Amino acid sequence: MASATPYTKDGRFLVSKTPISGGLKSDIKRAVELIGGFEEVIEDGDTVTIKPNFNTADPYPASSDPEFIRALGELLLEAGAEKIRIIDSSTLRVSTREVAKKIGFNEVADALDAELIFLDENEWVKVEFPRGKFLKKGSIGKPLLDLGKLVLAPCLKTHRLARFTASMKLFVGWIKHKERLRMHARRLEQKVVDLASYFQPSLIVMDARKCFVTGGPMSGQLECSGFILASGDMVSIDVEGVRILQGYGTKNRLDRNVWELPQIAHAVEIGIGAKSDAEIELVVN
Repeated sequence: MASATPYTKDGRFLVSKTPISGGLKSDIKRAVELIGGFEEVIEDGDTVTIKPNFNTADPYPASSDPEFIRALGELLLEAGAEKIRIIDSSTLRVSTREVAKKIGFNEVADALDAELIFLDENEWVKVEFPRGKFLKKGSIGKPLLDLGKLVLAPCLKTHRLARFTASMKLFVGWIKHKERLRMHARRLEQKVVDLASYFQPSLIVMDARKCFVTGGPMSGQLECSGFILASGDMVSIDVEGVRILQGYGTKNRLDRNVWELPQIAHAVEIGIGAKSDAEIELVVN
């Protein structure tokens, strides 16, 4: 078990899959409580970095739902966090500041007294990805060198180039734009995982209330799957997220065993999380 997370039971990574009940904040809290609660990773005085999806200003699930991030931030503060930072950068030639404003994140930041950090307005620094096989180094935003506790808040959707986007794919928003283009030229799915392997999230809370089951990341066939997932392991939660997408039976290049999909198979190869279903315990409420 390579992922250092307290969200385990008997040597298995816990993943909760919680149907929504109408109260967003309570639904998120329940999803995290099912795997052990926020207190497993959040301590009094922590600085917590939330990684949302600001790829474009297209509406949720193309980008993060601001109310989801606001509710998640409130729960982190209630768990003892002293400071929230929300960090991302949008796609090439798009101002992240303008994207955040358009989708309503200025108000979220104000409500949480959070710092909004736009990586396209900051310096990029070169780092090594020790587990990387096809992507061994890259330029990440300088503010990412001191993350505090990292909480990922991915949307769930298909992706026309990477087959799907969930927690591991989320980190493409944290690498320099020109390098993103090179990532997409060859072996994108494996390079996504090489990049993700550099980071160690404390918690992942996946917004799968709505998802694209074709197309993506900006548009596609929209389905209301109605779930929130939580875990401490990127591979485990991505496996269970993909299974939600597969359940719709659409033509989306996910029509194989989830462990054979390039993102998941490469994650197993470089050892960053669960390696089989035997290492995952799904908790359903």
